[in-house]
Amino acid sequence: MRKRPHLPTWLTIASLRAFLSWRRLRRLMAVGTVGGLVAVLVALGCAHWVRSSADGYLYDVASVPAAPVALVLGAQVGDDGQPSAFLAARLEIARQLLENGKVKAILVSGDHGRWTYDEPGAMQSWLVARGVPADRVVLDHAGFDTYDSCVRANKIFGVDQAIVVTQAFHLPRAVTLCREQGIEATGVGDDSVRIYEAMWLRGEVREYGAAVKAAADVLTARDPIFLGPHETGVEDAISLG
Repeated sequence: MRKRPHLPTWLTIASLRAFLSWRRLRRLMAVGTVGGLVAVLVALGCAHWVRSSADGYLYDVASVPAAPVALVLGAQVGDDGQPSAFLAARLEIARQLLENGKVKAILVSGDHGRWTYDEPGAMQSWLVARGVPADRVVLDHAGFDTYDSCVRANKIFGVDQAIVVTQAFHLPRAVTLCREQGIEATGVGDDSVRIYEAMWLRGEVREYGAAVKAAADVLTARDPIFLGPHETGVEDAISLG
């Protein structure tokens, strides 16, 4: 009787290791696929919440109902202190709202976390250079993100009704977050900078992740990075109108 060939021990062990590695890889791939699917579903669900919550509150400059104040959310400022095209477009809408009597004051909220980088200051300078009275512009130096800007508008500046101004892809989230903070918020969105196609697309895609963060912020009711005592700047500016 012929004996069956005997495989070397090292080859048997190597085969077993390869098999186990493949099983482990398949398991990891399965877990990754499920995790990725869950993440997509969560992002889509949060995006739906944002859009449905803002539905009926988005307008253009001509049709938006009047409110005491326009809340302009900050965006990138260049090294020369000039607002980016996206931010300048937001500021132009706010200028038109004031000029057309839709608002009496403008609250500019942005990042001034470093002495050398000042979004609210650049926003005020841009508006004043284009004819907006300086005493109608109020600065929030701690609007580090949309949620912080909305919370601070209400808790620090006493805003309970506002027209929120930002880009159209960002507007539903901004309006939703402000309304969640008790502000009777409507919104006017800019789409003039859609010509910057790559940046616009990046902003649209980013909103899915940002919607998840917005939901988490609302659910946890976190405090913004900075709070503080009540400031009367908005009230003072409104009284001038």
